[in-house]
Amino acid sequence: MSAGLALASVEPAFAHAGDAGFVLLLPTGYYLVGGALAVALSFAILAVVPPGPLARLAEWRRVLFAAPWEWRLVLSWLSFAGFAALLLAGWWGSRDPLSNPLPLVFWTILWGALTIVEGLVGDFWFWINPWYGPYRLLAALRGRSGAEDGERALPGGLAYWPAAVLFLGFAWFELVYPAPEDPARLATVLLVYYLANLAAALVFGYSAWVRQGECLSAFFRMISRLALFSGRRDEKAHKRTIDLALPGARLISADALPASGILFLLLALSSVSFDGLSRTFTWLGFVGINPLDFPGRSAVVGVNTAGLVGMAVALCGAFLLAVWLGHLLCGSAVSFRRTAGALAWSIIPISLAYHIAHNLTEILVNAQYALAAISDPFALGWDLFGTAGMHVHAGITAGYDSAWAIWNSQAAVIIAGHVLAVLVAHAIAWRLHGSARKAVLSQIPLALLMVFYTVFGLWLLASPTGA
Repeated sequence: MSAGLALASVEPAFAHAGDAGFVLLLPTGYYLVGGALAVALSFAILAVVPPGPLARLAEWRRVLFAAPWEWRLVLSWLSFAGFAALLLAGWWGSRDPLSNPLPLVFWTILWGALTIVEGLVGDFWFWINPWYGPYRLLAALRGRSGAEDGERALPGGLAYWPAAVLFLGFAWFELVYPAPEDPARLATVLLVYYLANLAAALVFGYSAWVRQGECLSAFFRMISRLALFSGRRDEKAHKRTIDLALPGARLISADALPASGILFLLLALSSVSFDGLSRTFTWLGFVGINPLDFPGRSAVVGVNTAGLVGMAVALCGAFLLAVWLGHLLCGSAVSFRRTAGALAWSIIPISLAYHIAHNLTEILVNAQYALAAISDPFALGWDLFGTAGMHVHAGITAGYDSAWAIWNSQAAVIIAGHVLAVLVAHAIAWRLHGSARKAVLSQIPLALLMVFYTVFGLWLLASPTGA
C-alpha cells in the first residue's frame, strides 16, 4: 500500500527531449551481417600481420606545445562559477527541462557531448574540473598546498570501488529514476554530489579521488586515453606538455586495471547498452508494458533497476569468461588477473562508440535548446547571448533521408569502435604474451564476443522504441 502511494505521488517523468524513435525501413539484416563480418575480418587480418609495426605505431608520439599550469586553476574557477549559476537556474528557473539550462547543459553538453570530446580529442575535463579550484582554496586554508597532481591511488585497496558505486548510482538516476531532468531535483542531487566529493577529495587528496573516486572524472580520464591528444606534467617548467598520438595508442601501454577498474569500465558500457535496450518494444513487451501506451518511468522502476544490474552482471561475466577461455587456449604464464586487467582497456573504444551512437540525435536537437536556454536561465525574458529567440530545428532527425543518414552514421561508429577494440586487444595481448601465436589464440574468444556485441548494438539501433 505504501509503495503504491509513493509511486502515485511521483510527478510525471521527463523523457530525454531529443529522443524520437523511428522504425528503420532498411534491410537491417545486411547491416548486422556486414558489421559482424567487418569485425571478424579485422581480427583475421591482424592474425597474419606482424606485431612489430603495430607496436612501433603505438609508441609514436609528437610533442605539440606546453600549457601553463595556472590555466587549470583559472578554468576550474570559471567552471565552478558556471556550475553554481546552473544550480540557481535549476531551483529558480523554468520547470520545463527544454527551457531550463541545467538539465540541458548537464545531460546533453556535459555527459553527452563532452564525453565524445574526451574520447576523440583529449582530456579537456582535466582543465575545467570544478572541484580543483575550490579544493586548492580549502586545502590552503587548512595549511596544505593542495597541489597534488601525481599518480596517487586511494588507500586500503579501495582502488576504483568508490567510482564504480557512484557510477552505478549515476546510471540509475539517469536511466531508472522517474524524473532525472526535473531542474530542481537535478540541482539538489548535483549539489549533494558535489559537496560529498569535495569532502572526499579533502580526505583522500585531490589526485587520488578524481582518479579513482569521483566517477565522472575517473571515466573522463580513462576514456581520454583513446584520444589524439594527451597531457603530461613537466615539473621543471611547471607546465603540462600536450602530445599527439594515434587513437588508442595509450590504451595499449596502460597498466593493468584492478578488478574494480574492470567493473567500472564494464558498468559504463553496460549502462548505455541497457539504456538502448530499455526503450525497445522487445524489452517493454518482456516486462509486460504496451510500448504504444507507455505509462511512464514510475511503472518500471523495479524491473529497470533489475535490468540495469543484470546487464552489468551479464557483460562482466561474458568478458571474464572470454578472457579466461583465451587464457586457457594460449597457455600463457601471465596471470589471469593481469590479463583481464590489461584487456579491459580494449572496452573503451566500444564504450565511446555506443555513447556516440546512442546520444547523437539527442545532442543534435537538445544542444539547440541549450543555446536558447542559457540566454534566459531564469525565464525572466533575458537574452544574455543573443540566442534566446533562436529557432530550434527539432525536425533535424525526422524524415527518411535524415533517418537514413543518422542510422548509417551510428552503424559506422559502432562497427569502427569494435574494429579498433579488436586492434587494441590484439596489441595488448602481444605485449602481454610476447608471442604472435599466443596473442592470436588468446583473442579468439574475445573477438567472438566483440562480433556478438556488434550485432547486438546494431540490432538496438534498428529496433523500434516506445519509451
